[in-house]
Amino acid sequence: MNSLAEPRLAAVREIPSYTPAGNEAEVFELAWKNRLPLLLKGPTGCGKTRFVAHMAARLGLPLFTVACHDDLTAADLVGRHLISGNGTVWSDGPLTRAVRAGGICYLDEVVEARKDTTVVLHPLADDRRVLPIDRTGELLPAPPSFMLVVSYNPGYQNLLKGMKPSTRQRFVSLSFDFPAPEREAAIVHGESGLDLAVCAQLVKLAASLRALKDRDLEEAPSTRLLVYAATLIGAGLGVEDACRVAIVDGLTDDPPTAAALMDVVHAVLG
Repeated sequence: MNSLAEPRLAAVREIPSYTPAGNEAEVFELAWKNRLPLLLKGPTGCGKTRFVAHMAARLGLPLFTVACHDDLTAADLVGRHLISGNGTVWSDGPLTRAVRAGGICYLDEVVEARKDTTVVLHPLADDRRVLPIDRTGELLPAPPSFMLVVSYNPGYQNLLKGMKPSTRQRFVSLSFDFPAPEREAAIVHGESGLDLAVCAQLVKLAASLRALKDRDLEEAPSTRLLVYAATLIGAGLGVEDACRVAIVDGLTDDPPTAAALMDVVHAVLG
């Protein structure tokens, strides 16, 4: 079986935690009920993937997640013939499995995939809601419970990796951003268990580092990195070391830039 993505059954005892910023959960559920595909836009590590996992569990749907990359092909998504001891057999890809299961197929950072790959999404993302499987001649209709969700980081993409208008305009769009400071501190506290006051200081540090984006940094520090730093601090690592390994070294490989970022750490956290 293709190992790109295995179904993550969402009907579990606990729903993954997610703190809403607005009405995104309502929009997601309405899109699902009305059989509309959804596009999530926002910076890396701001909660898009956690949000999808939360909603899949909340709706009781199996979740098939694919991390897109430059070498991802249409066959990786749809499926391919494999050689076995008994001859050639067909193996569904994660997109096909999601359609058959009536679950959610989540394509993370979809614009990282080759442009010819996203074309296979078009019949699923409009009123046809079908998946043509050319290699088997099958035209697979999506059941009512199936939902296509894709995400990307518009701030990181260039003209060569933007989303084609013909694809983009098939989706309802939700924009994500980093949480407001109080909410972000509460998230970091909830995920790590670290004292809320220290979490608030980490969020203050993130705000200072995010102000450097597009000048000295390609990417801003994500909420995820703050959780990592808080977890290490809670486990006993010093604040400076935790910020270095969980935040600074995750943002740059350039020694002078890392030293400058550590100066910010010292200025904010003391």
